[in-house]
Amino acid sequence: MQDAFGGIVNIVLIALFLVIVEGILGMTINYTKAFRMKNYVLTAAENYEASACFGATSDSACLNRIKEDAKKIGYKPANLRCPRDYTADPSRLFCWKQMSSSTRNSTHHYSKNPIYYRIITQVDIHIPIIREIMSLEFFQVKGDTRVIEVPN
Repeated sequence: MQDAFGGIVNIVLIALFLVIVEGILGMTINYTKAFRMKNYVLTAAENYEASACFGATSDSACLNRIKEDAKKIGYKPANLRCPRDYTADPSRLFCWKQMSSSTRNSTHHYSKNPIYYRIITQVDIHIPIIREIMSLEFFQVKGDTRVIEVPN
């Protein structure tokens, strides 16, 4: 009888180890998707000079490119939660906020209104215990566009 309990303990330890390894691999894959999505959004915003990327309808060329990139990598956060000052895009793939360039780099003098955008993508985690233990910011990836000059 004592050998039977030893076998059960070994099976439980092996199962626990496999669950932990699978969780780490899943988290790594989702974090990679969030980083790639952030880079796609930043690239699209810089290529289109932020024109119709932020605050536009869902039919703009920039947002269509972002949606295609998201579909290509399989990025679709189940429940996007934007921080207080941020706005979600119409397709709920990322959060954005317009920032003044004077707070970022005051050494350059621009002839127009210099701004940049801060982008947040979210890592999709479906494990409630881990989500409650770690803060929401741990599961978000942030990035900034280059400075964009907008006519006054």
